[in-house]
Amino acid sequence: MKRNQIIIPLLLAAVVALVVVDCRRKASAPAKPHITLRGEALGTFYQITVVGSLPGDFQSRLDSLFGVANRSMSIFDKGSLLSRINRGETTTADPHIIHCIEIAQRVSALSDGYYDITIRPLVEAFGFAGKNPNFKVNIDSLLEFVGYEKLATRGLEIVKSDPRVTIDLNSVAKGYTVDLAAQLVESLGCTDYLVDIGGEIMCRGTNPRGESWGVGIETPIEGNFSINGEHLTTIVRVSEVGMATSGNYRNFRTDAEGNKYTHIIDPHTGANTSSSLLSATVVAESCALADAYGTMFIALGLERSMEVAEREGIAALFIYDEGGKMKIYRSPAFGKVAK
Repeated sequence: MKRNQIIIPLLLAAVVALVVVDCRRKASAPAKPHITLRGEALGTFYQITVVGSLPGDFQSRLDSLFGVANRSMSIFDKGSLLSRINRGETTTADPHIIHCIEIAQRVSALSDGYYDITIRPLVEAFGFAGKNPNFKVNIDSLLEFVGYEKLATRGLEIVKSDPRVTIDLNSVAKGYTVDLAAQLVESLGCTDYLVDIGGEIMCRGTNPRGESWGVGIETPIEGNFSINGEHLTTIVRVSEVGMATSGNYRNFRTDAEGNKYTHIIDPHTGANTSSSLLSATVVAESCALADAYGTMFIALGLERSMEVAEREGIAALFIYDEGGKMKIYRSPAFGKVAK
């Protein structure tokens, strides 16, 4: 069966650095009745845990939600609305696309354009959007239609200053889909739950043992494709938040000379970024915003990320390299929402 793919498949995903784990903490109370659903969607794995129960038609409603998200925002589905917009077949979007663009434009402005959803032509050229890589990219020609200021919205209309501008929502669409799934769970009266899609989460209330939800942050080492949290740097406990992690350690290409090209590209220069920042975990009011912030920080690099996180009060945890050793930085806001 063909799977929906908003994002790059699991082993190449840019944001798969969170694994729900609670096994290291000694149980303090008997577990309440709960249900956990697991499956595959959007090119990755999902897990939804709800304290209590779910109606019998929940799975079909969830599958329908994933289908709607895919048909709207996928860059891999040639028939999706976003693909049609990118080909210039229509300028009319839907509320899902508009919402994601609005979040992205807000983060772009905050980052002085280092985060940019119009980066798609360069992403494709380097082989990170289902295309074969071209390591001899004519960067200057592609930069002519890259820049978040070349994109705007007017109601449901997409306004481009250049018709060649294309949109890539991969850095926000998965987080937004997590938010949609969480809204579905809440609409059924559930108050204690965790939704995890490819390591991006939204959680409310407490886990089956009445505690905050335990979430593991993967160690950002090249080749770490663990699914069950075999390689964790730390575990944090959260509730009432969205959470996402971005990093360079999974999604990269290597040319014939052994040069490494990461999926994070500087929209100002068109070049791949090089940074000591290995991964960025963000906690925010929505998973979509956390998703976009995580990519923004990787694009900004360590020093600028620390400055922005502290100035804007963003809850972020950075794992970075210093002299060949991994170190952790927690922004002042992070300690207020994650323990």
